[in-house]
Amino acid sequence: MENTVYHELAKHLDRLPGGFPSTPDGVELRILRHLFTQPEARLACHLTLIPETAQVLAYRGGLVRDTAAAMLEAMWQKGLILKQESKGKPSRYMACQFVVGIWEFQVNRLDPGLVADMAAYIPVLFNADAWRRAPQMRTVPVNRSIDPKLPVMPHEAAAALIRSKDHFVISPCICRKERRMAGHGCDGPLEACISFGDAGSYFIQSGIGRQVDRQTVLDLLETADRAGLVLQPSNSRDPAWICCCCGCCCGVLRTINTYPRPGELVAAPFAVQLNADGCTACGLCLGRCQMGALAFEDKTLQLNNHRCIGCGLCVSTCPTGALRLTRKPRSQQPRVPANMAIALLRTAWKRKKIGPIQVAAEIGKSQRDRYLSSRRSKTDASKKDQRR
Repeated sequence: MENTVYHELAKHLDRLPGGFPSTPDGVELRILRHLFTQPEARLACHLTLIPETAQVLAYRGGLVRDTAAAMLEAMWQKGLILKQESKGKPSRYMACQFVVGIWEFQVNRLDPGLVADMAAYIPVLFNADAWRRAPQMRTVPVNRSIDPKLPVMPHEAAAALIRSKDHFVISPCICRKERRMAGHGCDGPLEACISFGDAGSYFIQSGIGRQVDRQTVLDLLETADRAGLVLQPSNSRDPAWICCCCGCCCGVLRTINTYPRPGELVAAPFAVQLNADGCTACGLCLGRCQMGALAFEDKTLQLNNHRCIGCGLCVSTCPTGALRLTRKPRSQQPRVPANMAIALLRTAWKRKKIGPIQVAAEIGKSQRDRYLSSRRSKTDASKKDQRR
């Protein structure tokens, strides 16, 4: 019975945009057993991407409303589901994909066993083909690497993105924290994840993150450049977050680094161009590149364009200007969705997990259950009045 409920939850999470694929040894089920109790796993299977009240979810899950409400609130506090709040209205809850989502919310709940299981699961969780077609993250260059003459869209420059926002939350990087727990990783800054607006509300309310001002975030971007961290916003023109990532800790970067052509997996509008004649062989760029795109051959710097992800880290410290960013050809420009909602739907569509028929069915199911749960609530109230 225990395995059945966790198998069902795993299938449910795999139908969400980010996916949750199965493995031969069931490591994904161990992760779920660590995070969810059996009742929580059972209730989580009834949540969708449509925000719904405890009353509706209680009806769908065959629970008493107060019981469901208490469970949903506890699950939200554990970072297992999402919640929407509106003044004067009951809270509404919705499913949360595993990555990016549930896992990042576990930054303060890690232990060695969970970290080891996740390390084993990441290579399976990262689907290169799906990521190439609809990545959840993209790469933007560090500020100092952007030449004033280079045409840059507002959503392609980190500083411009920050200046377009007005609510900021900084929280610890779960990748860096788990790698340190496993005895690996680096000494990069731990507070390296930036969330905007509603996306940071959970981190604030749970005590994981802290609210900061715009200048603090701009300073963090400079710190990231000095530390050699890649800037990865969520893949939309209006991003919900920006992560400052290193190749030794970040699950995404570590995984794509194992592929022969990381540059083809990453959504980036720019690539580096090398003027070998201007290179003095100082070697600063070698330690900055997170993908091993640069190397010396016969004392001459060589650039492997297939490994370049356009982060600009090598450019920002090149003393002679031998390395510079250029815009990729139009045919190689990544398609960046307008907002996170469209980005998630596109990811699900590209993974062939959802389509117009499924969306219509989910909406219809939600409307039906709202009506039926309301009727049940009125019937229960009427019975109570009669007993009085």
